[in-house]
Amino acid sequence: MEVAVYNIKGEDTGRKVTLNDEVFGRDLTEGNAEHTLYLDVKQYLGNQRQGTHKSKERSEISGSTRKLIRQKGGGGARRGDINSPLLRGGATVFGPRPRDYRSKLNKKQKALARRLALTSKAPSIVVVENFSFDAPRTKSYMELAKNFKVADKKVLLVMPEKDDNVLLSVRNVPNALLQRAMDLNAYTVLNTDAIILTEDSVEVLNQF
Repeated sequence: MEVAVYNIKGEDTGRKVTLNDEVFGRDLTEGNAEHTLYLDVKQYLGNQRQGTHKSKERSEISGSTRKLIRQKGGGGARRGDINSPLLRGGATVFGPRPRDYRSKLNKKQKALARRLALTSKAPSIVVVENFSFDAPRTKSYMELAKNFKVADKKVLLVMPEKDDNVLLSVRNVPNALLQRAMDLNAYTVLNTDAIILTEDSVEVLNQF
């Protein structure tokens, strides 16, 4: 699949680059495509969780163990001491405990999920010639985004290597994210409205 190459002003340079069909032209109806994407996104989000949530159980509450009311004849629950889950300030029943949300996914599945994600976003991909900013300025990025009419959209800017000036220009924009081509994952790709690729990053992605 061939796409046009633009400059940062949004003008067509007259050149074209080829997007590898194995990466950007997969069949989204094949076998377990949807489930593969689900597993990859689940793993990514699970790996972001600290899992340190904890609520106190009955044995961990600080309070008297005196039985408040008699066992029978009160017309209410047999709630025991003041640490009872039935009372305000009491313990939590079956509350959260610290746990590890991380999961494993083999490399081939992760690679396939990344290709499927790129395929699903292929219509919203724009390729620009390689560029850099003279200095870190948010205004420089906003001008680029306006030139491609994506200033109000969630944008993923992909470059082959880290560029500090571009990174600092993008960092303060809430709906923009800069990533290296090698660091892309299915969740990041799917969680965008538009993707801007530089020419060199296309070469990296074509090897996925």
